Amino acid sequence: MDKQIVIRPVITEKSEKLTTRRNQYTFLVARDSNKVEIGKAVEKMYSVNVVSVNTNRMPGKPKTRNTRSAVLKGQKASYKKAVISIKPGEEINIYGDEK
Repeated sequence: MDKQIVIRPVITEKSEKLTTRRNQYTFLVARDSNKVEIGKAVEKMYSVNVVSVNTNRMPGKPKTRNTRSAVLKGQKASYKKAVISIKPGEEINIYGDEK
């Protein structure tokens, strides 16, 4: 059974700027994956040539919620983000619309 390396693309204002200006795409990836595995998975999934992979481990954040009976405290899960640079002239169709 193959583990899922690329979980989903990250769609934020900052990631959209990277896409349009630098030809870089941001993905949420499995926490135990490395750069080589991430690059190969993106190449296989989207059939593009990956130039470089940069990863960030994002720590979990504490969250508090007030209810009628108590204050609930918890922790958001930590995750790993990868910024993929692909060759100039290529693009990844994240939204799935046909052009």
